[in-house]
Amino acid sequence: MTRIPSKTEILDWIAENPTQTAKRDIAKAFGIKGAARIDLKYLLRELEDDGKLQKRKSSYRDANKLPPVSVLEVTGPDSDGDLFARPLEWAGTGDAPRILMVMKAEEPALGAGERVLGRLTEVIGEDFAYTARLIRRIGTNPLRILGVFRVATEGGRVLPVDKGSQKEWIVAAGATGDAKDGELVEAEQAGPKGRMGLPKARIVARLGDPTQPRAVSLIAIHQHGIPDHFPDDVVAQADSAKPAGLKGRDDLQHLPLITIDPWDARDHDDACCAIPNGDGGFALWVAIADVAHYVTPGSKLDIEARKRGNSTYFPDRVVPMLPDRLSGDLCSLHEGVPRACIAVEMQIDRDGNKTSHRFVRGLMTSPASLNYEEVQAAMDGEINDKVAPLLDDVIRPLYACYDALKKARAVRQPLELDLPERKIILNADGVVTDVAFKDRLDAHRLIEEFMVLANVAAAETLVAKKTALLFRVHEEPKTEKLDALRETAESAGLQLAKGQVLKTAHLNRLLNQAADTDHAELINIATLRSMTQAYYSPDNFGHFGLALKAYAHFTSPIRRYSDLIVHRALITAHGWGKDGLTPEDEAMLPETAQAISDTERRSMVAERDTTDRYLAAFLSERVGAVMGGRISGIAKFGVFVKLDETGADGMIPIRNLGAEYFHYDADNQTLMGSDTGVVIGLGVRVVVKLVEAAPVTGGLIVDLLEIDGKAMPQGRPSNRGKSPRRKFGSAKKKASKTARKVNRTRT
Repeated sequence: MTRIPSKTEILDWIAENPTQTAKRDIAKAFGIKGAARIDLKYLLRELEDDGKLQKRKSSYRDANKLPPVSVLEVTGPDSDGDLFARPLEWAGTGDAPRILMVMKAEEPALGAGERVLGRLTEVIGEDFAYTARLIRRIGTNPLRILGVFRVATEGGRVLPVDKGSQKEWIVAAGATGDAKDGELVEAEQAGPKGRMGLPKARIVARLGDPTQPRAVSLIAIHQHGIPDHFPDDVVAQADSAKPAGLKGRDDLQHLPLITIDPWDARDHDDACCAIPNGDGGFALWVAIADVAHYVTPGSKLDIEARKRGNSTYFPDRVVPMLPDRLSGDLCSLHEGVPRACIAVEMQIDRDGNKTSHRFVRGLMTSPASLNYEEVQAAMDGEINDKVAPLLDDVIRPLYACYDALKKARAVRQPLELDLPERKIILNADGVVTDVAFKDRLDAHRLIEEFMVLANVAAAETLVAKKTALLFRVHEEPKTEKLDALRETAESAGLQLAKGQVLKTAHLNRLLNQAADTDHAELINIATLRSMTQAYYSPDNFGHFGLALKAYAHFTSPIRRYSDLIVHRALITAHGWGKDGLTPEDEAMLPETAQAISDTERRSMVAERDTTDRYLAAFLSERVGAVMGGRISGIAKFGVFVKLDETGADGMIPIRNLGAEYFHYDADNQTLMGSDTGVVIGLGVRVVVKLVEAAPVTGGLIVDLLEIDGKAMPQGRPSNRGKSPRRKFGSAKKKASKTARKVNRTRT
C-alpha cells in the first residue's frame, strides 16, 4: 500500500525544492503512484483551503513564501542607499516581504516604480526577507516627478520637492509646457536615462506658486498620487441619491443619539447614547451612518471609493473618499434630520464588561451635534445653552458608562502610549499662525472607547455568523524590534521583561516606569517604533495594541472603505437587503485588503509630509533662533532632534558636529567622537540653533550648541586623510531630510 506523506512532510519538501512544486514532482518525490495520486490531490487541496499552499497553474507553493522567480516593483532606495522592491503578487499573511535588490555595477540603474523580473534568495535574520538579482526589466509607466521649475539657457531643470531626493531633471526647450521660473510643476520621465548627465523630463502640468500657503497640501496630493477630483459620473450618481426612509428599518428616532466631534468637523458619521438599566449597568447605543445604502457594490461610487481607500486629512483641506453630497449630507448624522444608520445596542454591566449586543438597521434623528470642548466644559461646570437641556439625561449617563468601561479597560490593558498630537493652526489665508499640542479630554477618550467596543461587536458578530469580512490586524512586535526597545530602556536605567510571552501589560509597565522622568518621551517613541504596522486582512490575527482577539473597523464608513465592507458583511449576515457583501466582494477581499492598506499608508505619509512643510514654513522666520530639544534618532549621516516648542524634527548633518571623526554604533544607536570621546545617544537633552528651514521640502537643519547641559566639545581636525570627508559628502545629499519618520499604528 502506498504511503501518503503528512502535510508537514509536503510543506518541508516544497520549502526545500521550490523549483519542483508541480503535483507530479511531489508524487515522484514520495513514490506515489496509481490511485494514490487521488489521495495526494485531496491532501493538496486541504492545504490550499488551510491557506498553507497556493496553487500556481499546475504547481504548488507555500502561500507565505515567494517563488524563486518573481515579478517585482522597485520601491526605491532607503536612507542608506540600498535599493528595495516588493512582490506584485503576495497571497501570504501580513505585509508583503521586503526584498533587497543586489545589483551589479554594469547593470542599469533602477528607479522607483519600475517592474523587473528577479531571482530570489531567502534571507534569515535581516530586516528584509529576500535578496533579488535582476533577470530583466519588464517595463514601467513613465516616472512622475513633482518639483520646482527653474529656467535655464536651453529649457530648464526640475528641482524635486521630496526632501529624500537630491536628483535634478533636465527639461529640453520644447518640453517646458510654458512653465515659468519658480513654478510648481508635474513632469514625467522623457526617455531612458543615459550613463552620463542628468535624467530628462517633460512638463505635463503647471501647479502654480509653491510658496503660496495653500500649495503645501497640493504638493503632497500630487507627490503621492492621491485622487482629488471626482469624475463627473461619480458626482452625478451621488447627486441623484435620495434620503432613505423608514421602510424596512427599525425606528430609532426616540433614542437621544447625539454626535460629538471636533468643532470644525464637516461630517458626523457616529452617534451614541447610554441608557442606565437600574443595576449599575447601561444599554450603550452606537449608531453609524448607513453608507452601504447609497454606495452599492460595483457602482461608480463604489469603484471610486475603493480606489481612494480612505479620506486624507490636511490642515487646510480634506480629500474625501466620497463626494460631498454623501459625506457632508446624506451620510452625515446632522441634528434634527432623519438619517439611515446601522446601530448596535450593547449591554454593559457595572464592571464595564459587554455582556451581549445586537445590530439593527434603522432610522435615527440626532437631537444635537456637539463638539468635544463644549461637552467637556459642561461636565467641568461651564454649561452653555445648547448642552444644558442634555446634561443630566444624555451626557452624564455617557460619562457614567465610560467610567464603567474604564474598569474593563484596566483589566484588558491595551497599550497606553503618551504621544502628544500636534495641530497646525492656520489663519483665513492659509498661513501658519501657531503650532499647538491637542488636548486629550475625557470627551475624546469616551468616544474612542465606545467606538472600539462597537468595532469589537461587529467583528464578533461576523465571526459568529461565519461571514467574510476585513479584520483590522495588528501583530505583535518582531523579536529584533523588542531587543532594540529593551536596549533603549536599559540605557535609560529601565527594564523590559524578557523570556516570556509579550503582553501589552509588560509594555505599559515600562511606560509607567518612564512616566514623569526625562526619558518619558524617548521610551514612548521607542515603544511606538517597536510596533508593527496595522493593516487590513480577511484573516484574523488579532489586534496586539488593543489587546483584542478580533477587531474590525465599523464606525467610519464615510472615510474608510474597510468600514463599508464590514457594513455590507453585516447586511448579508442579517439578511437586511440586496446591498450587502456580494460574491465578487468576497472573492476580492485579499486584493481589497492590500489596496486599502496601501492607500492608508499613502495618506499617512502625505499628511506627515504636509505637517513637515507647514512646520518648516512656520519656523522659516526664526532661522538663527536657539531652541531646546531631545535627540530622537541617530544615523551614520547625522543626528535627529525633536524640538520642544513645536515637536518639529530637525537634522544635524554629521559634518556639522565638529572637525573630529564620529564612530557610528548601530546596535547602541550612538555616535562617539574620536578625539573628545563625546557620546551622542537617544533621549539626551540638547540646545540647537536653527540654521535652515525649507518650506518647499519640509527640511530643517540645526547646529548642536549644547549636549546634556554642556557646550558641545570641539575635536581637532581629523588626520585620517579625505575618506571621512567623502563619507560626509555622501551624507550631505541626505542632510535635507528631517527627522526619522514614525509610522503611527492606527487602531
